[in-house]
Amino acid sequence: MLVWLAEYLQQFHSGFGVFQYLTLRGILGVLTALLISFIFGPWMISRLNILQVGQVVRDDGPESHLIKAGTPTMGGTLILIAIFTSALLWSDLSNRYVWVVLIVTGVFGAVGFVDDYKKVVEKNTRGLPARWKYFWQSVAGLGAAIYLYQYASTPAETELIIPFFKSVSIDLGLAYILLTYLVIVGASNAVNLTDGLDGLAIMPTVMVGGALGIIAYLAGNVQFSSYLHIPYIAGAGELLVFCAALGGAGLGFLWFNTYPAQVFMGDVGALALGAALGVIAVIVRHEIVLFIMGGVFVMETASVIIQVASYKLTGKRVFKMAPIHHHFELKGWPEPRVIVRFWIITVMLVLLGLATLKLR
Repeated sequence: MLVWLAEYLQQFHSGFGVFQYLTLRGILGVLTALLISFIFGPWMISRLNILQVGQVVRDDGPESHLIKAGTPTMGGTLILIAIFTSALLWSDLSNRYVWVVLIVTGVFGAVGFVDDYKKVVEKNTRGLPARWKYFWQSVAGLGAAIYLYQYASTPAETELIIPFFKSVSIDLGLAYILLTYLVIVGASNAVNLTDGLDGLAIMPTVMVGGALGIIAYLAGNVQFSSYLHIPYIAGAGELLVFCAALGGAGLGFLWFNTYPAQVFMGDVGALALGAALGVIAVIVRHEIVLFIMGGVFVMETASVIIQVASYKLTGKRVFKMAPIHHHFELKGWPEPRVIVRFWIITVMLVLLGLATLKLR
């Protein structure tokens, strides 16, 4: 929005041309989202307390979690407000990729909001029925997939890029739609499963989102993409601003969500952020790299699948409790130790993911 204002004012003073630089707008996006979180965070937590929008704790979970009961949840609303405000202010709103990411993030956030509302306000422990949750996730995921496929302007936009190789790619054809759907919906639910400890999900999300912002910037630049042998996706660089806003909003939320948490993200934040990571990875053609960098999310999801499959097939559990962060808690790890170690793992995986840009 402010890009258009800067373009207009540039005719009166050339200095306003500085706002055309993606890097500057990315920095401003981080700071804007961060300030919004800091300013409105205390007020939102206070309102959630007044409205008694408190977290419901699982009876079969670790005993240490019982003290978390009643802690305000749905704090992901703050994250989304900060992201959308910052992104709308500093992004070039004529860029179609920006709108795809905003719409997908918004729809998944709405699904999560309804689920949280039914759980904590209407006191419906089931929340939004799973069939409706996955229905609306599928609508958004397939809608984005079909749109991106329909309006792809170059073959590279629908090819599966294999990291560590300079020129190895797979022409997906219509399978691109299926892959895109799976990445968006899968990433959304993976982040949601990870959101079980104070700050556990938000910091990896910020780190992966920041790395995707770097990749988007490089993929949207002809010279950089050619040098690194990655697909050139015209206009993808603008997603750097969205990723920056996500990073700022996430760090601002972490200020209140760090152990012991004053507020929880809830499905409204986790589902939306995961979907945002998924759709950005698809646009910049780095789905496999997202799988690498988001290894913690993958591990959490795999632990649930393994636990359920093992119990149904053999009647035995592989883990003390799934997702796997609860397994380590029940083994005696203090919650902060689990959180920080998972963060450290994410740092290493993000660096590995970024290394794929050069190691080809």
